[in-house]
Amino acid sequence: MRRVYRFYPILFITLTVFAFFLNLLGLMKLIPLFITLPLFFLSIYLTLHSFTQRNVRRYR
Repeated sequence: MRRVYRFYPILFITLTVFAFFLNLLGLMKLIPLFITLPLFFLSIYLTLHSFTQRNVRRYR
């Protein structure tokens, strides 16, 4: 299960590139912007979160 976490940044980078191209289609008014913009910002957020997350152990 631990190996899966390595692939999250790669997955989210491809999602961000895909959402960027969808956003370009939205700016050309081929797809509604209210669909493409939240998807684009969510993919950017998940990409940055996957790069900055730390493995933190919380002890009680």
